[in-house]
Amino acid sequence: MASILSVSRQNGVLKTLVFDMVNSKCLMSPGALGFLIRCLGNQGLVDEALYIFDEAQKMGLTVVNTYSYNCLLEVLAKSNKVELVEMKLEEMRNSGLGSDKFTLTPVLQAYCNSRRFEEALSVFNQMRDNDWVDEHVLTILVVSVSKWGEIDKAFELIEKMEMLNIRLSGKTMCLLVHGFVKQSRIDKAVQLFDKMRKLGFSLDLKLYSVLIDGLCKKKELNKALDLYAEMKNTGILDDIVIIKNLISAFCVVGDFVTSAKLVEESVQEFELDAGVLLFNALLEGLANRGMVNKAYSLIQFMMGVECEGEADTDSVFKITKKVVPSADSFRIVIDCLCRNQKLDLSLRLFADMGHLGYQGNLLIYNNLISELCNLDRLEEGIDLLKKMKESGLKPTPFTHNCIFGCLCRREDVSAALVLVREMRACGHQPWIKHSSMLVKKLRKNGKSFEACNFLNGMVQEGFLPDIVAYSAAIDGLFKLREVDKAMELFQDISSRGYQPDLVAYNIILGGLCKFGKILEAEEFLNNMLMKGLLPSVVTYNIMIDGFCKINEIGQALIFLKRMIDGTIEPTIVTYTTLIDGLCSTGKHDEALVLWEEMEKKGCIPNRIAYMALISGLCKCNKADIGLDYFHEMEEKEMKPDVFVYVSLINGFASNGEFLSAFEILKEMVQKETFPGKSDKYYPILIEAVQKLSEDASTCSEIKNLVIKGCVPDICAISGSGNAIDESP
Repeated sequence: MASILSVSRQNGVLKTLVFDMVNSKCLMSPGALGFLIRCLGNQGLVDEALYIFDEAQKMGLTVVNTYSYNCLLEVLAKSNKVELVEMKLEEMRNSGLGSDKFTLTPVLQAYCNSRRFEEALSVFNQMRDNDWVDEHVLTILVVSVSKWGEIDKAFELIEKMEMLNIRLSGKTMCLLVHGFVKQSRIDKAVQLFDKMRKLGFSLDLKLYSVLIDGLCKKKELNKALDLYAEMKNTGILDDIVIIKNLISAFCVVGDFVTSAKLVEESVQEFELDAGVLLFNALLEGLANRGMVNKAYSLIQFMMGVECEGEADTDSVFKITKKVVPSADSFRIVIDCLCRNQKLDLSLRLFADMGHLGYQGNLLIYNNLISELCNLDRLEEGIDLLKKMKESGLKPTPFTHNCIFGCLCRREDVSAALVLVREMRACGHQPWIKHSSMLVKKLRKNGKSFEACNFLNGMVQEGFLPDIVAYSAAIDGLFKLREVDKAMELFQDISSRGYQPDLVAYNIILGGLCKFGKILEAEEFLNNMLMKGLLPSVVTYNIMIDGFCKINEIGQALIFLKRMIDGTIEPTIVTYTTLIDGLCSTGKHDEALVLWEEMEKKGCIPNRIAYMALISGLCKCNKADIGLDYFHEMEEKEMKPDVFVYVSLINGFASNGEFLSAFEILKEMVQKETFPGKSDKYYPILIEAVQKLSEDASTCSEIKNLVIKGCVPDICAISGSGNAIDESP
């Protein structure tokens, strides 16, 4: 009954049988118990096997012997229950039963399965001492060691076996060769193959194939070629896969002469469908190495078309046998041409493909449409899409998004929305990167209203644009001074279930502060905090800048404290904004204290910070202090902008320090050109130069600069009759 149920895999009934036997106290012989345990083990019922063994022993239903234990150990070993194997082996020995070869074989298997090499070797040595080692035992140990990646140990064991006159079977050796190759130990695989050859084992196609493939992967191509020649000499029929792998391997190292030779020698031995695979391997190799012209010429040769330009394939590759290219041949070359921006050749080859009766597949169409759209050849891409549909192929999300991306780059909102409707009907999702890019481009070009219309159109079609796109649109509205519309759009997206991120909030805060709506910005910031968004350094900088612009420097400093309390380190932007704000409100002393604090905290002032401080000090009539920082800036090889020179010149001139003002003017005209009339600092500088021209200590120097053309003629500009005295 157990045998029948086991063979028919009636595991549920088999389990019931086991419990019925125990409950009925059915007596059994040790051999019957062992047979039953094996039946259970064959179906993976290890717990049931252990149960019947223990219950039969405990209830006295049988007297277990070595055979009974051996059967149980075999089942436990196959299920990787190594701890139970050890426990039952110990139990067996304690009961006075001796172990034999069939006891230790499953124990060896259990240790091997658990990768416990030392224990496995100890059991093996014990079996060897008792002369119990046979081919099966050796196979268990050597194959297991090989699987662990211990190839050298496995090979050492094989050599020890030879010394003991124990030989592995051909089947085991083949298994080991495959294992060695899989472990990337082709050297040992070849050694074992040589042993098999010397011992006269049968060497089949499969064995040659795995070795040649392994040698190719290790780039030992000459050895692979020799082995292939040996295989042919032994009378083993050529295998298309072996030759294809050889061709591909030689292509990888750039040896196209050998690859082509293999094609020429082998293509005639196979039917047409198989022969074209060899040509395709060569085409693939050329494509992967970027040899576009040669790949194109080879497929022309295959079509019987006279080669153009660089390539006379017949002389380059020495191939005389032609085969008609397959659809895959065209796919390989068209893909290569597209990747190398040879789009027109790709389209020509695609047309040739059609003339031969081949229909383009999805990959070819997508590659061509993608390249056409990348080159802004949108109309051709759309035509190809129509042909694709006419051929019965359905566009993929990739196909549609190639067209959609091109429309977005063109800022064609209406056409993009028409395509979005088509995509919705096909169940395709427009890629966020394209819609976000379109909104950003529209914003950059002052078309924020068009951006909003596009976003509304996307929503109407059931696609919610990304928050990045909405943020870009809001930023654009602020740039157009459409503050109310920007706020409306923000409220609109919030009502749609969006959770605006920190970037979106910062854009709103920046826009409100820019237009002096600082109280609204504060309220908005509080709303942001209530929603659990923590302000970043950018957030604080926006608020600090906003308060500084309306001369609320006290509030700006409060935000600086909040920033530091929130463990956010102020940046150079933070300090520069505050220093400029303090100077604008006449608090230059506090600005200098903050400058020192900035340097102590390791925030190194940059060129912008220096220029802000110098300009600010000049506003506070502290041009002399500003000059010190100006020299410090020059020592650090930082180039000041023109407005810094203008600030110092004007500052000194306003304080009556005309010689100092002139020195700065002279340095400015030596390093910079005098600002043009359109420059906003031009009137300030002209006024300062006027003062210098009227002062006795600097008027002659100004006259010289006018003569040299370094500064404009002040009298000519003012239109007054008081020309600069040109007398000696």
